[in-house]
Amino acid sequence: MAIKFQYNKTSQQALDKQLKIRQRALPTLKNKESALRMEVKRAKDHATNLSRKLAQELMRYESMMRLWGEFDPTLVRIKDVKLSMKKLAGVRTPVLDEVVFEVQSFSLFAQPAWIMDGIEIVKEMANTSIERDVFTQKMYLLDNARKKTTQKVNLYEKVQIPGYEEAILKIKRFLEDEDNLSKSAQKIVKNRQQQEVKS
Repeated sequence: MAIKFQYNKTSQQALDKQLKIRQRALPTLKNKESALRMEVKRAKDHATNLSRKLAQELMRYESMMRLWGEFDPTLVRIKDVKLSMKKLAGVRTPVLDEVVFEVQSFSLFAQPAWIMDGIEIVKEMANTSIERDVFTQKMYLLDNARKKTTQKVNLYEKVQIPGYEEAILKIKRFLEDEDNLSKSAQKIVKNRQQQEVKS
């Protein structure tokens, strides 16, 4: 990245200010990146555990598959999924507060004896599935923020900070050369004046 500057003290001071801003921000960005990396891993692990739990629940009830043919799927439905937002390392992420189910009224005498257990099983599996989806979404949001933070860290660390340092060094060298030339010119003029006075 080419940094635009002029060969003067004002430009040097402006570049110095920008360099210091980036140098102070870099440790904070690195901390944010590592915190996001940890949160992404935590969310991914939790989503994986929930997927495993859901698969285990499905396998556990697979032997009752014939009974599920008697189950009326219209008895239970999801009425509402209540979410809230929580900031993790500066990123707004969803948090599952509650899944509200609506159970239709039915006659206990007209249904199989296990129907109440079946309703609870459906609620539990739906809750696990929704929670897994929320953690998967959380993981994607955090991972996206982590990628952006990593890009910014790399930009500061590998491009901008070295670029500003190089530009400041060029300005310093130019000003030193200009100062040395000025002093040399003054010495030459002084020597000529002294020689003219002597002659």
